[in-house]
Amino acid sequence: MSSFQFPGQTAYYKGKVRDVYTINDQWLVMIASNRISAFDVILPRPIPYKGQVLNQIAAYMLKATNDICPNWLVDVPAPNVGIGKKCEPFKIEMVVRGNLTGHAWRTYASGKRLLCGVEMPEGMKENDYFPSPIITPSTKAAEGHDEDISPAEIIATGLASQSDWKTLCDYTLKLFARGKEIADKQGLILVDTKYEFGKIGDTIYLMDEIHTPDSSRYFYADGFEERQVKGERQKQLSKEFVREWLIANNFMGKEGQTVPEMSDEWVDTISKRYIELYEKVIGEKFIPQSLSDEETKGRIITALNKLV
Repeated sequence: MSSFQFPGQTAYYKGKVRDVYTINDQWLVMIASNRISAFDVILPRPIPYKGQVLNQIAAYMLKATNDICPNWLVDVPAPNVGIGKKCEPFKIEMVVRGNLTGHAWRTYASGKRLLCGVEMPEGMKENDYFPSPIITPSTKAAEGHDEDISPAEIIATGLASQSDWKTLCDYTLKLFARGKEIADKQGLILVDTKYEFGKIGDTIYLMDEIHTPDSSRYFYADGFEERQVKGERQKQLSKEFVREWLIANNFMGKEGQTVPEMSDEWVDTISKRYIELYEKVIGEKFIPQSLSDEETKGRIITALNKLV
């Protein structure tokens, strides 16, 4: 996908998986590419339809949660494009966890019980539910790895004021509860996810994508308890299988490590997993759409003309 130039464009940013255009310092055009990243590294091959999957799940979820807090999204002019309000972002990722999985489990298994200022109970097994969901924020790094941070450090360093932090936590837990409700109706468990917020004036907005396979982990609810009792691996829908494949091939994003070769078959497998997650989370058939760059650009300009 080539980069564009739009009327009134004031900035352009190419992220790990999205291209973001700023229009008149007021609007953002966010294009979800088919790039895929893991361990903060962009993998060498794009995944067909991944951008459409992410964008359409995010749009669905933002609409399903806009009664909880205002969000940035205004229009979805193309399958992989969202247009919305430009906010001043908090440099924090609001990570919320319902189960002891992933980074939290790795921390726990190493013997630590404190994660981002949160005390994790003794006697837990991998994937067990926490007594109630926990918020384990991380810094939003411009480059390199995001770092765990505690609420006390967030307030002390001025990343958020005391009152804003309270609002961020309130929104995060309510959004997670809604995400779990939506997942439950589809026979899934929303295990953990992350939210990003920003401000326009004094108003806090939910930004970016939510409840997608890039920002969330889902388990299949059917058989969850039985698998826990037997100590078996949980069946999950998330990007974790990509991370596990990389780890198995001796890559964790560390210096000197080489990204393993991605075969056509593996790329196709990842694409199918993303589509499976769309259909499972949304409960609707995925309809692949491929627009030319020219058609995508035309739709974006038409949408911007209504806003600017």
